[in-house]
Amino acid sequence: MTRHTSETPQFYLTAPSPCPYLKGRQERKVFTHLVGPQASALNDILTQGGFRRSQNIAYRPACENCRACVSVRIVVDGFRWTKSFRREMRKAAYLVGHATPPAPSSEQYDLFRRYLDTRHANGGMSDMTVLDYAMMVEDTHVETMVIEYRRRSPDTFITRRGDGPLAAVALTDRLSDGLSMVYSFYDPDIEAPSMGTYMILDHVERAKAMGLPYVYLGYWVDGSKKMAYKARFQPQQHLGAQGWREVDADNGE
Repeated sequence: MTRHTSETPQFYLTAPSPCPYLKGRQERKVFTHLVGPQASALNDILTQGGFRRSQNIAYRPACENCRACVSVRIVVDGFRWTKSFRREMRKAAYLVGHATPPAPSSEQYDLFRRYLDTRHANGGMSDMTVLDYAMMVEDTHVETMVIEYRRRSPDTFITRRGDGPLAAVALTDRLSDGLSMVYSFYDPDIEAPSMGTYMILDHVERAKAMGLPYVYLGYWVDGSKKMAYKARFQPQQHLGAQGWREVDADNGE
């Protein structure tokens, strides 16, 4: 794991680079290291302030002329279970998620590679090696976990875990006020349920069972089609200049 001598966070600004969400725009990020005994507390504060975590780095957009990236969190209490959400959960009844410590495995990496090669072949993570993946999972000083989703088995009622090949994986941080979905991936050959939707719904249920009020989804990007799905999960709050404010959307359901 990466070591850092200072317990006082120092913030840095990246050079401009092409925006991965909005064509023709440049992005910059401000970032700091999450290390040492105060890392979890700092991760809490920064996530609540709109930062995201990647390994032992916390970052947030700091673009000069753009504010399209908006931090989003689902309000667990009163979550609206639409008809489509209930259908997805019924389709996923054969799956069960089991939380484990943040330890990578060859099975996880094989699924990760299939997911990237099928869904994000030209993305920024497409060239990640098995070592890169291992660092993504285990290079952390914060309270985090890996949730592995598999088929239910006759012993699931006792063991609380599934059996057979991995169907999906979520890397998730536990915060003082919620769960933060750091990264997730799934078997691209699964047609039902919609695995991305299912994992978010599963996190809503997990947060409720743990007595946590929020599920953090990262950034919703105004104008980005691949981020539009996040608006479906209501009620939700967006982080703005006045702090977290509830924002509603008409889902047509």
